[in-house]
Order: sequence, then structure tokens, then C-alpha cells
Amino acid sequence: MDIAIIGASGYAGGDLMRLLTLHPDTELTCATSRKLEGTPISRDQPHLKGFVDLTYTNPDVDDVDADVVFLAVPHTVAMQYAGSLHSRGIKTIDLSADYRLPQSIYEDVYGVSHTAYFEAPYGIPELHRDEVRGATFVANPGCFPTGATLAAAPVADLARTIIFDSKTGVSGAGDTVSETTHYPNVADNINPYKWTQHRHLSEMQLEISRLGSQASVHFTPHLVPVTRGILTTAHIITERPVTTDEVRRRFEHMYRNEPFIRLQAPKLGFVRGTNFCDIAFEVEEGGRRIVAISAIDNLMKGAAGQAVQNMNIICGLEETTGLLFPSATP
Repeated sequence: MDIAIIGASGYAGGDLMRLLTLHPDTELTCATSRKLEGTPISRDQPHLKGFVDLTYTNPDVDDVDADVVFLAVPHTVAMQYAGSLHSRGIKTIDLSADYRLPQSIYEDVYGVSHTAYFEAPYGIPELHRDEVRGATFVANPGCFPTGATLAAAPVADLARTIIFDSKTGVSGAGDTVSETTHYPNVADNINPYKWTQHRHLSEMQLEISRLGSQASVHFTPHLVPVTRGILTTAHIITERPVTTDEVRRRFEHMYRNEPFIRLQAPKLGFVRGTNFCDIAFEVEEGGRRIVAISAIDNLMKGAAGQAVQNMNIICGLEETTGLLFPSATP
């Protein structure tokens, strides 16, 4: 299949190119960048030298012709491209937030009018595989909501309150230099931010409600001095006492056939560079609080890896194609 990546020069675009050059059923034919038009990709991303022999281009969206398109542009920008791709029936995976939420919620959270809205399936395959399978356009989820939702999903309907506490690597902020990501401000430090108003909270609330839960959902992220990864602790306060055996059965049943979910002690090093989500849990004595912890790579299961997983599904390929490999550890 011919593949185009619109907005290929960022971190997620780089990981998409890395994955797609090794995928047995894809050929990367177009990688766009407005700011780097005319620049060889291997000059911008030297780790791809010998694998990607292309130059960044900047075509009009109507001139992009491929079997599958990945939109790796910023939030509020994807809608400028999505309408054309959608109307032409080109299989598209959008890594931005522009189609993850209902229009009214999106406009409230992001503070802009949506100029090309249509409904698209929310691409956590473990929860929405059937919707993704029949789609031509998929909204790839946010990195925080992916790890958080997968940690809580098996027991969400038992919850009265869910509090997500996430520690994230610096690459989640993108490749633009800022005071927030300046090395002296990150190293040897832990920085909470957007304590109660992070924009990914709306995705989490929506997904938890789709799981049949009426729980109130809360979220606080922290920036930690690592490059890749998100470790999320979900404090799940239950409506009634639960047992460890009951909770274990729920996790094992929901994820029994999921190739990218591993029920084991979550550590960032074990998922780095992979599409895996590792999850473990404990039930507090008394049975009224479940602590579930997940680990993902924010650029993989939280972005590019999950996008390729969604591509495999909508194209009728084996879901694990090009994605089933272990992390490099230590």
C-alpha cells in the first residue's frame, strides 16, 4: 500500500516512518512538512538514513494520492485536511484531537470552531475494534487517555470515582523548544501541570462513560525527566467492596485475546519503543479502592504505534503486522 504522512517531521511522524519502512505491506511514498519542504528526510531525522530515501514535500491536500494517509499535524490543523481525504474515501488515521470528541465538547475544550466536523470511531482497538474495522477515517486517541482508559476499563462500571495520576516523558510535549522542556527545568525534577484542566480529561470522561460507568473522572499529569513513556496510576473508588479474585477475573477476561496488553508489573523500560501496554493492579484492604497502573510509550501505543495498529485493522491486515517486537532494555 502507498502511504502518505501529512506532518511527518515531528516525533510522532518520525516514529510512523520508522514503523512503516519496516512494515511488510506498506511503502512510504509521501511525507509532508511545510517548514522543511525540500529537505531530505534523512538530514532532518538521521536515524532513518538508509531506510527513507525521500524529501519532504508540501502538496495541496487534494493532490495527496495514497492508499492510506496519516494526519500527524497539530490539533485544530487536521480539520483543514480531513474533509478532502474523507470525501475521497481515502483511508485516514488522524493523530490530532480534531475528531476524538463530539463537536460541542471539542469546541469548548479547544476554544475553536470546528469547520469540517464529522463523526469518526475512537481508535482504542481493544475497546472499539468493530467500529474501527468498518471505517475509512479513525480518530487516534490521545496518549494519556490510552494508558488511563486501558488501566480502568475492566472495572470502570464498578467505580464511583476514578482519579488518574500520570507521569509522562518530555517527548509528549513535541519537538518545539520551550521553557517547559528546557533541560535544567526538567532534569532531577517532577513538574505537575494543568492540575485539573488538562484537555485530555474530556476523552477520559467520554471513554469511561462509554464503558457503562457513571463515575466522576479526574486527572493530573506530571512531567518527569525521561524521554519516552507514560506511567498512569488509576485510583478506582468502588461503589461496593470487591475482591482481588473478582478484579483479576475482569482483567483477564477483557484482555485475554489482546496481543498488545500484558498483565504484568508496568515499567517504562519494558514498553519503550513498542506498542505494548503493561497493566497491573492491587485491591486495597477492605475492597473499596482498586489501584491499577499502566505503562505505555507515549509515541507508540500513545501515537504512532496505535495508529499503525488502526491502519492494520481498517486495511484487513493482521493487527500485529509490523508491530510485534520487544523493547530494547535496559
